[in-house]
Amino acid sequence: MQPRPESAAFREWIAAFAAKRILVIGDLMLDEFIWGRVTRISPEAPVPVVNVTGESYYPGGAANVARNVREFTAGVALMGAVGTDPPGRRLLDLLRAAGIDTSPVRQDPAFSTAVKTRIVARHQQVVRVDRERQGPLSAEQSESAMRSLDRAIGNADAVIVADYGKGYLTQPLADYICHAAGERGKILTVDPHPHTLLRWHHATAIKPNRTEAFLAAGLRPSDPVEPVLRDEPLLAAGARLFAIWETRNLLITLGEQGMLLLDPGAPPHYAPARAKEVFDVSGAGDTAIAVFTLGLAVGASAAEAAELANRASGIVVGKLGTATATAAELQAACAGL
Repeated sequence: MQPRPESAAFREWIAAFAAKRILVIGDLMLDEFIWGRVTRISPEAPVPVVNVTGESYYPGGAANVARNVREFTAGVALMGAVGTDPPGRRLLDLLRAAGIDTSPVRQDPAFSTAVKTRIVARHQQVVRVDRERQGPLSAEQSESAMRSLDRAIGNADAVIVADYGKGYLTQPLADYICHAAGERGKILTVDPHPHTLLRWHHATAIKPNRTEAFLAAGLRPSDPVEPVLRDEPLLAAGARLFAIWETRNLLITLGEQGMLLLDPGAPPHYAPARAKEVFDVSGAGDTAIAVFTLGLAVGASAAEAAELANRASGIVVGKLGTATATAAELQAACAGL
């Protein structure tokens, strides 16, 4: 039976998010937005000239996942690494101002904090500029991360891993996270990166998008099929991922098609997209895994948690920039208001 989003249970679960404690682990970034107006084309090259009207900064990468969780509960801690450079200091200031526990974050002068700069004019992204220096953790840094995990995981009801492929998450650390979560009986959800090829054995759920699912399964991506439940290539990719990842659930985000939840012990569950108007898909995946994990933490089934995540993502894509969904907005969306 399909869960009813307007039911009292959905509203009670959203209210119950506030009592949960979530640990987010992964690559930390700073998102910079430069806002402006375009009034002419440059005489130097056929490109628009943007007259800057403002700048804003937001936590990015795994830090944005923590920011999404923070909209629903004060009990969120973040684990990762930043440099001692100005972007790293700015990112930590933003996180602390938001009430996110940054004590598990390592400040390392050997790190260069990743910055993604988006130039936006008239609600349209003109260009994105990435400043990052990729590289895996050293053995000493990895051991330090494991010690941080041991200190932080005990207080958590669930752990979210957000892999952005910037080097913080290595296979030894991934193995340690899986072991620590399993040994302590913690919910573990993972937003994977297709190019790191990390193995996340026995996670509660893994959330790739459609393209990531095909790449991780070693299959060539195919065009989306309608209806989604008859998309045989997608279902085949999901079946292969269960064998590779040995996860309990797969939540595959499908953009404008919504989400598909796969569980070996149940029929596939399809949640159609709920967005009324799409302005910006930035961060929608972060919102999805944040709310999906919170749903599991309060006792919702995987299908019910997916419905909550789907509605939260629909809220976020209707906003411009690296946005979040609030508890009040999700309550309204689930009540059909």
